[in-house]
Amino acid sequence: MVARNYTMPGMKGEIDMIGFDGAVLAFVEVKTRVATDRDRPTTEEAVNAEKRGARQFLRARRMDSASCRFDVLAVETGTHTAIRLHKGAFVPGSNWVA
Repeated sequence: MVARNYTMPGMKGEIDMIGFDGAVLAFVEVKTRVATDRDRPTTEEAVNAEKRGARQFLRARRMDSASCRFDVLAVETGTHTAIRLHKGAFVPGSNWVA
């Protein structure tokens, strides 16, 4: 792990976890939902693709050319707990891998 709950001044929201998976830097969004709440989007649907904080993180650490990806860790609670990791959930830019 490189960082947890990463924010920068002027940044909306936070990046939950940032860490290396081999040579790839993974930005991980963690979303938790109660599985019985069917009126809300699914856990995965609650994650949006706009993550400007990742670009800021890379620039601040002079890592602009690093291979990166966005992962989603979906946690559903309720009668049964389900945990799903989606590696490469979306690819926002040219140095991003799926």
